[in-house]
Amino acid sequence: ICPQLCTGASHPLCRTFSDKGWFRSMFVPKMETRKDAHSNLLSKSETSDLYKMQFHNVKPECLQIYNNLEAEVQRKLHLDQDYPCEVVGSWNTWYGDQDQAVHLWRYTGGYPALTECLTKLNNNQDYLEFRKERSKMLISRRNQLLLEFSFWNEPTPRPGPNIYEMRSYRLKPGTMIEWGNHWARAIKYRQENNEAVGGFFSQIGDLYQVHHLWAYKDLQSREETRNSAWLKEGWDSSVFYTVPLIRSMESRIMIPTKGSPLQ
Repeated sequence: ICPQLCTGASHPLCRTFSDKGWFRSMFVPKMETRKDAHSNLLSKSETSDLYKMQFHNVKPECLQIYNNLEAEVQRKLHLDQDYPCEVVGSWNTWYGDQDQAVHLWRYTGGYPALTECLTKLNNNQDYLEFRKERSKMLISRRNQLLLEFSFWNEPTPRPGPNIYEMRSYRLKPGTMIEWGNHWARAIKYRQENNEAVGGFFSQIGDLYQVHHLWAYKDLQSREETRNSAWLKEGWDSSVFYTVPLIRSMESRIMIPTKGSPLQ
């Protein structure tokens, strides 16, 4: 700050800072404005599917009863053609948050399908009774609305037994396009063993969050599959360029519930 409280650049100290500011401005990168939302650039244009991820923290003594009740309701919604939704997978967390249930839903038709389902469920007395009973078993719950990356596999039912790993990344705001560009190339290094299940990015809920879902026969298979990726030329570069985009990351190892389409 100028000791003479000068408001111009006549004082030597002010002139020095003014010159430095002018010099620095010569090297400030000029950012191009985005022409479209990253959801339109990264998601699958050929579908209008919307996904919902639910995280339910269950009272330990209620987990089995909760699983049975949830499976019954999911089965009914699955079979009812009036509801444009389906459960993609349901799991209990094995390593990570304990006594946690994770559900992935698909709404065929996007936001209108979601709204239609919510409207019908709010007028479904059996479902309202289910929610009331379920609430007694829960400690907390949260959810997100997601879109799927265009370059990932479509999550489809698969036979078991498998364990599933969900790797969740919180990215620095503004880096989703860069993340997608790198992973569009990186995914080819993780396809040989059919371990890639699905990749999603958040639209509502925790923003700039990515979920990658992988399937393995067991923990040993997971280790071998991940280690083999490092033997492929190019995988190390993908990791090198994506790590700086991450604020935090989390890994869950999950076991599918009995009625889950992903076994």
